[in-house]
Amino acid sequence: MRLRLGCRLSYRLAAPTPMILLLSVHYSRTSDLERPDLLTTIPAVPIESYRDGFGNWCNRLTAPAGEFCVSTDTVIRDAGLPDEKDTTAEQHTVERLPGEVLTFLLASRYCETDILSDFAWQQFGQEPLGWARVQAVCDFVHDRIRFGYEFSRATRTAVETMKERVGVCRDFTHLAITLCRCLNIPARYCTGYVSDIGQPPPYAPMDFAAWMEVYLGGRWWVFDPRNNDVRLGRILIAKGRDAADVPLTHSFGQHELVDFNVWIDRVDDNPIQ
Repeated sequence: MRLRLGCRLSYRLAAPTPMILLLSVHYSRTSDLERPDLLTTIPAVPIESYRDGFGNWCNRLTAPAGEFCVSTDTVIRDAGLPDEKDTTAEQHTVERLPGEVLTFLLASRYCETDILSDFAWQQFGQEPLGWARVQAVCDFVHDRIRFGYEFSRATRTAVETMKERVGVCRDFTHLAITLCRCLNIPARYCTGYVSDIGQPPPYAPMDFAAWMEVYLGGRWWVFDPRNNDVRLGRILIAKGRDAADVPLTHSFGQHELVDFNVWIDRVDDNPIQ
C-alpha cells in the first residue's frame, strides 16, 4: 500500500534560535520513499543535515525571530503487514548479548532502572523468559496507565508515570522500557508515525507516536505498550535510549509552538505518472 505522511509545525520566536529537528523517515525506510521527505521552512533558511550516534537523520538550522514554519511531506510504500511477532523468540543472558545492545540495558534520562529494579523482579520475575515476559510488561503498563493528551508533560519519567498512573504514549513507552531493562531485556525507544488503518472509528487527531523495540532471539521486535496490539502502517523516524535522544524538535532558546499537524493516510495504489 501507499501512505502519504508528513507534518507541519509552526513557531513564534522572540529571537533567532538554533534548532535540531528529527522529522525525516528513518534511513532503514528511505528506499520505500517515492520522493525524498525534504524538510522545508517558511521563511527559507539554510539547513545542515547529519547523522547522530544512533544513525538518525538530523537537520539543524537557525530559525529567525517571528513566525516560523517547518514541514515535510512524502509518499511511502509499505507492505501493509502488521507488526511482526514470534512468541518463541528467546531471551539472551546478558553475557551472550552483542556489545552494541548493552547500552539499552542501562538507565537513561527518563528510565530509572535503579529505582524500579526491585519492583520489576517482584512483579515479573515469575513470568516465562522471553516474549511472554515482555508481553506481561506491556499488559501491565497498558492496564495501569490512563492515556490522555491532557496529561502530557515533557519532563515525566518512568518512575513518575508509575506513581501518577497517567500519561501519553512516550510515558507508556518509557515505563515499559525501564521494566524490561530491569529484567535484563534490552529495550530502546522509537518515535514515528502510526496509522489508523484497520482500526475502528472514531479516530483521534493524528500525532507522532512512541513505541519500543526489544531485543530477543538475535533481533529487535516492535512492542507498543500504549496500544498493546499490532498495527499497520508503522513508519519509524528515529530510535535511541529514550525521548531525550530523539526529540522531534530541540530548541536552543525560548519558542512557542502555535500550530501542529501530523498526517498519515492511505492513498491510491496507482500513482500518477
